[in-house]
Amino acid sequence: MQRSSWMRLAAVAAVALGVTSCTKAEGEHNGETMASNPAMSDSATYRIVFRSSWTPERHPVDYPPDGAISGPHFSGIIGTTHNSGYTLFADMRLPTPGLERLSEEGRHSPLDEEIRTAVTAGTAGMLFETGGLRDFGDSLVVEVRADRDHPMLSLAAMIAPSPDWFTGISNLPLMENGSWITGRTLMLNAWDSGGDDGVTYRAADRDNNPKKPTMQAATRHFVVNGAAVPVATVTITKI
Repeated sequence: MQRSSWMRLAAVAAVALGVTSCTKAEGEHNGETMASNPAMSDSATYRIVFRSSWTPERHPVDYPPDGAISGPHFSGIIGTTHNSGYTLFADMRLPTPGLERLSEEGRHSPLDEEIRTAVTAGTAGMLFETGGLRDFGDSLVVEVRADRDHPMLSLAAMIAPSPDWFTGISNLPLMENGSWITGRTLMLNAWDSGGDDGVTYRAADRDNNPKKPTMQAATRHFVVNGAAVPVATVTITKI
């Protein structure tokens, strides 16, 4: 059985921007959403499994060398269930202070407080978090609960080391045609939060002022022959 890194769920709160569905050859759900039973329950619980596909073979440009602390890794996942009133990140939208710090330092604060504020406001349902991922043979696993008032999912994790690169899901609907989906697998691309001007994994800190908008990373680190190469895979399963 695959080893998994767990962290406790915190207070609750996730459009799949920059994601590509897996193909049948990759042994998942072909990226198709599978509808659950027609009877609509008030809530649904999902298991989220995050796996790395960021490798020197797939991403050969400037790939970071191994190191106990400085080697390639992902920060812990931080995310939320929510409605259309909340957005964790979006193409061409300026990063919040929380997203910027997550993408630059891998820290969940103050993004966690931003999500808690959304929970209080009713636009988010739950906050969830995990520890980081250094062993890419391992995975990150977390369970989340969505409800009718918060039927969407967003999450993010820093690509580290990097100036301000991250990966994630934004505004993924967990409900389709009035039913909770039973599962989905997504391949996640790299994003640039817009908080730092660095262009290599180990670039010196060069904060932008003013900030630039968040957009999908377009450097040679993550684009090969004109096509984005995903850095992670997320499998979402209703339990």
